[in-house]
Amino acid sequence: QVQLVESGGGLVQAGDSLRLSCAASGRTFNNYHMGWFRQAPGKEREFVAAVLRSGGITYYASSVKGRFTISRDNAKNTVYLQMNNLTPEDTAVYYCAASGSSGFLNSNFYFRQTSYPYWGQGTQVVVSS
Repeated sequence: QVQLVESGGGLVQAGDSLRLSCAASGRTFNNYHMGWFRQAPGKEREFVAAVLRSGGITYYASSVKGRFTISRDNAKNTVYLQMNNLTPEDTAVYYCAASGSSGFLNSNFYFRQTSYPYWGQGTQVVVSS
């Protein structure tokens, strides 16, 4: 099992940047694919980005591609989400998630919440206009 703790959220203005961090503890971090999801007020939780174990492959939701960057530091047991050019539509609680699944996985696997059994408590991001 792995425990996840997010940090770095806050209140920013449109156009600003934030970097979220997710610190993992427990089992070997580099055994896990990592994802970021978000849930805006009144909406369902949605996929934002994912990074595979080695860090060499990443996936993004179309709404954040080109603005957000997911990365991981396996030596620090941490995954990051660099968010640039934020808009009010990015306002949400951001969740870090981990999946220990192995073998060949279709890319759609990483977009599904059900693929990730481990979740953090979330960190709030508010973007004012």
